[in-house]
Amino acid sequence: MRHLALIALVALAACKEEQAAAPPAPVELTETALSYFCQMNIAEHGGPKGQIHLEGYPAPLFFAQVRDMLAYLKSPERDAEITAVYVSDMTVAPNWRNPGISNWIAADGALFVVGAGVAGGMGAPEVVPFADSIGAEAFIARYGGSAMPLTDIPDEAVLGPVDLDLKLETPA
Repeated sequence: MRHLALIALVALAACKEEQAAAPPAPVELTETALSYFCQMNIAEHGGPKGQIHLEGYPAPLFFAQVRDMLAYLKSPERDAEITAVYVSDMTVAPNWRNPGISNWIAADGALFVVGAGVAGGMGAPEVVPFADSIGAEAFIARYGGSAMPLTDIPDEAVLGPVDLDLKLETPA
């Protein structure tokens, strides 16, 4: 009987560990969401968005531009441990101006188009996320760039200075 109780206790502890390890779900984008770096209303800016969940924080950090979110990820200074990262799936976004409020995908499973020469929500060159290669390749055929996973995005694509004279396109 003792062994049975011990086995049940171990199973319960393992179940609690699995629950604790599950990442938080993405949060729908609201009209009042503010971008982490600039504190501007995200709904007023087009292009894909990002959200980062931090351990111990009740709400995610939102980013008006995926490029800005990636800069935060690559920065050594953080407020807490990252528990989840989500980006807009531009494959199913209604359009560039309206990237959607609930079409979030995990950043570590997304494909990102880098170097397309398109302007994100804050006017800087954007890194555009897609759930699959079909959406990414269709975007590349129209705007250029290269598709890659999160881990392959070069630092200079998100951390370097922005050339304000660069002519960037705003997708439809």
